[in-house]
Amino acid sequence: MREQLYNITAGEPKKIWKPILWAVLANLVNIFPFGCLAAAVSMIYAYYATGQSSLNMQTLWLIWGGMLFFLVLVFLCERMSYRSTYRSAYESSADGRTQLAEHMRKLPLGFLMKKDPGELGHMMMNDFTHLENAATNILPQLVSGAIIPILTFFGLLFIDWRMAVAMLAGLPVAVLLLWSISGLERKLGKSHSAAKIVLANCLQEYLLGMKVIKAYNLRGENFTRLKQSFYRYMKESIKLEGALGPFFLVAMAFMQTGVSLMTIVGVYLILGGEISVPLFATFLLVGTRVFDPLSVAIMRLPAFKYDAMAGERIVSLLNEPVMKGENEPPEAHDIRFDSVTFGYDKNIVLDNVSMEMKEGTLTAIVGPSGSGKSTLLRLIARFYDPQQGKVLFGGSDVSEMDPEKLMKKISMVFQDVYLFQDTIGNNIRYGRENATQAEIEEAAKEACCHDFIMKLPQGYDTMIGEGGSTLSGGERQRISIARAILKNAPVILLDEATSSLDPENEVEMQRAINRLIKKRTVIMIAHRLKTVVNADKIIVLDKGKIVEEGQHEELIQNAGLYAKLWELQTKTNGWRITA
Repeated sequence: MREQLYNITAGEPKKIWKPILWAVLANLVNIFPFGCLAAAVSMIYAYYATGQSSLNMQTLWLIWGGMLFFLVLVFLCERMSYRSTYRSAYESSADGRTQLAEHMRKLPLGFLMKKDPGELGHMMMNDFTHLENAATNILPQLVSGAIIPILTFFGLLFIDWRMAVAMLAGLPVAVLLLWSISGLERKLGKSHSAAKIVLANCLQEYLLGMKVIKAYNLRGENFTRLKQSFYRYMKESIKLEGALGPFFLVAMAFMQTGVSLMTIVGVYLILGGEISVPLFATFLLVGTRVFDPLSVAIMRLPAFKYDAMAGERIVSLLNEPVMKGENEPPEAHDIRFDSVTFGYDKNIVLDNVSMEMKEGTLTAIVGPSGSGKSTLLRLIARFYDPQQGKVLFGGSDVSEMDPEKLMKKISMVFQDVYLFQDTIGNNIRYGRENATQAEIEEAAKEACCHDFIMKLPQGYDTMIGEGGSTLSGGERQRISIARAILKNAPVILLDEATSSLDPENEVEMQRAINRLIKKRTVIMIAHRLKTVVNADKIIVLDKGKIVEEGQHEELIQNAGLYAKLWELQTKTNGWRITA
């Protein structure tokens, strides 16, 4: 329970103790009205049984007043428990989601790429919703359901230990039964949770791929994964409920046998003249009331354990080691690879690569698809750390640098541009949050996107869809380049930055890149070789190895891989569709 409480509260159990105490107090006070009722019954019974001339109405009204007082007190305690529980739970969830998002930002990109976005999204939203439900609805009921019977038992024990023991006689059997199925419960819960995550992933894939589904009329057997995930989740849900439900019903039955046994013992003691009828009535009224929170706790226990698994997943992700490093990046901005080897799992992408990119120069990285070009840029930005060798930034090992401080030195433009659902101006401003509007517009002009932005109805205040879906590929690329220009970092990494530009803007983009080179180190990946003919150095990669390096003319004369790629692209430029 302690570990599950830690998971439920995402490592901050102190936040939930206050609402739990209010819930316990509410359930404890809830017993007193029945005690008052028992006292009233005892007085009335004594009046008729002994033939008293009159009832003590003052005492009776005092008892009824006490009952009303305790009922109001129960309401106030439950209200305080409700308010503090929900406030604590939702505050903890908000803090937890923020903490998890910040932690994910610091994780190695390689780890995040192994995770399905749907799984991470499910964890961020649904798993925290499970924790909210556990903290607000289930946990207070479990704690009070466990504490109230114990306190009541000890209270009744002083009145008559025989009836008190009889009342809870079936409880040990019920607890033992529930403990015996804990392993099965955990196994089925994990399987059910896994099916739910698969369903979320398939649903996300289905929605994101709707254009392809419509274009190719995919249906039925052509797109069965979503349907299979629906039925798998259904089967796991039925299996979970069907396997565990009978055990909990039997446990409830064993627990309720205590009431029957207590009644039998009570009747026996009355007949033997050892207890009075009012005392027996007190046990019936107060004793049976004990089983209400206990019954609720037992029925809610599976849901609590299931929700606790969500906490386990969150804590597991929070325990993933972040990229470490404390050193400041040096003022020098040359970059060198020293015998670097890197791969994804067992697939080697870069094999013993050594090269140097001098400060203030433009270095182009070219080569066939899958040769390791994008991976090389990601190693410079420390999205990953190499398995062997070193990446040196200004002569210092990047693996020993603070990742956030290193990224302040680097502007990066990705091949697959992602823009946020925000205004165009704010998307550019992400490059430097304190930038003025004039600086944003200047960066946009250098990236050749100012003119098309000004033609939009709201200009720089125009909202764009998620991922920049309302803009063309070339427009998204140029806004991303403007963001990098605005950042004004000394090192620029361009991953196919001109891949989506039309011929007119490509010429202007080359001018912008020439301006960027001044006092900056630029590393550029390009498939269109004509964009890098003026590079200070061209490095040719093939199958994770450097096969050539030099300037354009030199590489053409060498008649190696670069020359072959150049020839192929030259022929491709003259390609036409023929009827």
